[in-house]
Amino acid sequence: MDAPLRDMDLQPLILVVDDDPDLRRLITAFLYEHGYRVAEAGNVDEMWQAVAQQAPDLIILDVMMPGGDGLTAVSRLASELGPPVIMLSALGSETDRIIGLEVGADDYVVKPCNPRELLARVRSRLRRRGSGEPATRPTGRLFEFGGWRLDVFRCDLRDPTGILIDLSNAEFWLLRSFIENPQQVLSRDQLLDSVQGRGREVYDRAVDSQISRLRRKLNGRTSVELIRTVRKGGYMLVHKVTPL
Repeated sequence: MDAPLRDMDLQPLILVVDDDPDLRRLITAFLYEHGYRVAEAGNVDEMWQAVAQQAPDLIILDVMMPGGDGLTAVSRLASELGPPVIMLSALGSETDRIIGLEVGADDYVVKPCNPRELLARVRSRLRRRGSGEPATRPTGRLFEFGGWRLDVFRCDLRDPTGILIDLSNAEFWLLRSFIENPQQVLSRDQLLDSVQGRGREVYDRAVDSQISRLRRKLNGRTSVELIRTVRKGGYMLVHKVTPL
């Protein structure tokens, strides 16, 4: 077992949201033993209070709880650019997983789960969030590429004529990945990470489908190619990105 990290005040805060007090305590104790600060919430209302008061770095959220819809909560957190969310659910079908990811979850774990698998996913999400942006990546809020403009704070994409284009949460995070890595080939695994955490092979086709929908929205407004398929490589945003 890993030794607890010494200065707990400097460690990431994880909010565990589940109506099952026994499971909540088990997860909380396990994460605490591995050096994390942990807060608990028994329902969605308590979660919003904790988010406002404690600003957690990551949320582990049960999908089905009395008095609140976990999917709606995830969608709101994603739209407000809140902390990353790992959904925890007894619903384990491929459709359930894809729905969870499409509404904005960063990862999806099926109950019952191995605590070490959950810990690995927590570390993975926090590592990506805390690693910082390489100096070569565009930084800021507004970006222009091929005449298009993206406001990453407002999730606002406009075509070259200024028309607002509606994007799903998954489409937005995929586009943001391209914006952060312009003119670079991104593999399916890298793109999977941008919408769900550690990629799994079962989702390869889901990513291809999301890319296809994103392309249709972009290509329907301009004749300029924006996202290119790279054979045996992945996908690439072909245009230079300019921070505004």
